[in-house]
Amino acid sequence: MKTKIAITSLSSISPLGNDADAIWHNYLSGKSLISKKNYNGQSHYVATIPAEVRIEIEELRKSDVKYKSLDETVLMALWVSRKAIQNAGWRKGDSFGINIGSSRGATQLFEKFHKEFLETNRTATLASPTTTLGNISSWVAQDLKNNGPEISHSITCSTALHAILNAVAWLQSGMATQFLVGGSEAPLTAFTLAQMQALKIYAKEDSEFPCRAFDLAKTKNSMVLGEGAAVACLELGERENALAYIEGIGYATDDLEHNISISEEATCFQKSMKMALQNTSLDEVDAIVMHAPGTIKGDTSEYKAIQKVFGNQLPMLTTNKWKTGHTFGASGMLSIELAILMMQHNQFVEVPFAEKQTIRKNINKVLINAVGFGGNAVSILLSK
Repeated sequence: MKTKIAITSLSSISPLGNDADAIWHNYLSGKSLISKKNYNGQSHYVATIPAEVRIEIEELRKSDVKYKSLDETVLMALWVSRKAIQNAGWRKGDSFGINIGSSRGATQLFEKFHKEFLETNRTATLASPTTTLGNISSWVAQDLKNNGPEISHSITCSTALHAILNAVAWLQSGMATQFLVGGSEAPLTAFTLAQMQALKIYAKEDSEFPCRAFDLAKTKNSMVLGEGAAVACLELGERENALAYIEGIGYATDDLEHNISISEEATCFQKSMKMALQNTSLDEVDAIVMHAPGTIKGDTSEYKAIQKVFGNQLPMLTTNKWKTGHTFGASGMLSIELAILMMQHNQFVEVPFAEKQTIRKNINKVLINAVGFGGNAVSILLSK
């Protein structure tokens, strides 16, 4: 990193809520936000955004006739983006870039249009423009009237952290001075849930904590889907209003052993963490927010990778998926949010059922991991 990158604002919608105080309160509660809901007559564990937040999203939909036909991924991205730039002191029409991605994009609309096609052999006029992956950033750009590049991508569950990588490149090159980055996901549909069930990785057992993310002793897979969106405002150099600084970035891709898995010791994470930490002493890292999706192989391989990199002196380890579920493309930015909150409050958020760890008094640097299908790992090092 030639120059520090400041995170001057972060806004999110998730099962934790959409307000920083409420989100932190929910993290401290020690309770899972996962519950059972019915989809096409079948009951599944899911993590949904709160009812009062969904009302705000629907009010946004009604606020402009053009927003009536948008997918929920886009509406959530619009909501968090408006709040993020306001908190950062940016204005509509400013020259900033946008890179907001999604693992699956307009899941709800795509399934709706496909169902209509199967029933009528025809599709709606807006079926194509409202379901493209570029749909999120382009609508955010329309809403914010920015005068910079707008980019969308899907790199499965590491999408939001890849958005950070891309923005860092633009900022370091001098081609931009501000970038809005993140991810949005609304995957709670019967078809998407059926896909996860088919992979045999989904939580089934009734439990106080249906998703056993970072329970290294578990004997069954326990991934749960959640919905959410999160974006951050990035600016080059030091800023008085910085929430945190990006000090290191790392990325790598595994040689796949299976279509949905990473290697036994997550070689991709070993490489991405080492790259992110190349200018940092290992003992300076106070905590790691793990990807830890709640699957046996996903959790254990990442833990082994951390052991390979850090040896016996491990930082404090945590994850948020036991509480929020796996929000696919938005998950990395929600992990960034957790890291920033822990640094701001100087308080570590433990996984209640995980093995107890030695808690450090201060949290000054946190490493965040994310990886998705295809073994696309990203590690981001944040500091106060």
